[in-house]
Amino acid sequence: MKIYTTQREIEADIKDGVLAIEGDVKFECSFAIKASIVVKGNITALNINAFNITVHNLIARNITALKITAANISYYAFCNVYLSIKCESIKARRSPHSKPVCLGGNLTITPKVSTKRMTLAEVSKELGYSVKIVK
Repeated sequence: MKIYTTQREIEADIKDGVLAIEGDVKFECSFAIKASIVVKGNITALNINAFNITVHNLIARNITALKITAANISYYAFCNVYLSIKCESIKARRSPHSKPVCLGGNLTITPKVSTKRMTLAEVSKELGYSVKIVK
């Protein structure tokens, strides 16, 4: 796992406007960079403010972004995105928390295909939603 503790360490790894990281990364500092971040692994950070985030797993305290594309998103209290969120799962780690917000677009959750047979109620519960069936 690559661990950054200062902005200077981050800037040293930027090549041609891209911070490319093979494997998992943990940011233990606040930073502001004008570069794309490409991670072939998982990102762990306290606060994330970004334009576009593309990653497998995203674990953060609070997330503010233009767009997020990820397999799994885990946030502490807030996940606010200006355009869209596309993911397999999104989950808050505490209660109370704010539901994910997409100001100008959509939240698209495409769960992994499972071979396990599940009822609508089970699928909804797994995705973190409550379902009320009206007859």
